Amino acid sequence: MERAFFTFELRPGTEQEYQRRHDEIWPEMVEALTASGWSNYTLFRRGTTVYAYAECHPDRATATAAMGATDVNKRWQEWFTDIIARITDDDGELFWADEVWHLD
Repeated sequence: MERAFFTFELRPGTEQEYQRRHDEIWPEMVEALTASGWSNYTLFRRGTTVYAYAECHPDRATATAAMGATDVNKRWQEWFTDIIARITDDDGELFWADEVWHLD
């Protein structure tokens, strides 16, 4: 298992809609995340910045690739284009943060 953390930015004024869409998350999205190796996935928001934490099985690269290959992920990403201002860098990578320390 690898812990993963990334950030992204919402378009100003879309914070409530972003929350609403997650309040009504698609069951097939949850199923795909779980099947792809994502667990303990948590989103936090401060203003327009979203902070995402997840535990990826067996590792981040494998879980990310598996999820990226699903149809539901493609549909979810398309549904959020009007809300998410920037989620990847110029190379198409999420804005990952490196783990420095962890306390169990």
